[in-house]
Amino acid sequence: MSMTEILDELPKLSVEERRLLFQRRNELEIGQIEETPELLAAIDEARSEPLTTDVTAEELSRDVIRWARTNVQ
Repeated sequence: MSMTEILDELPKLSVEERRLLFQRRNELEIGQIEETPELLAAIDEARSEPLTTDVTAEELSRDVIRWARTNVQ
């Protein structure tokens, strides 16, 4: 299946199917993030700060990917 075909099929997916697709995409992206000293320091810093709100695993995953994209050279 080509990328064009995949993109054309996306609107036909249910909300749950899109959620599962997003989750799988995140799993694949996280596997490609290099553990740099900067990333590990940021994780340590985040762990040391008290939580002020509940965060879902999906939100955390999204934030880590966003951070990695802006901080990995």
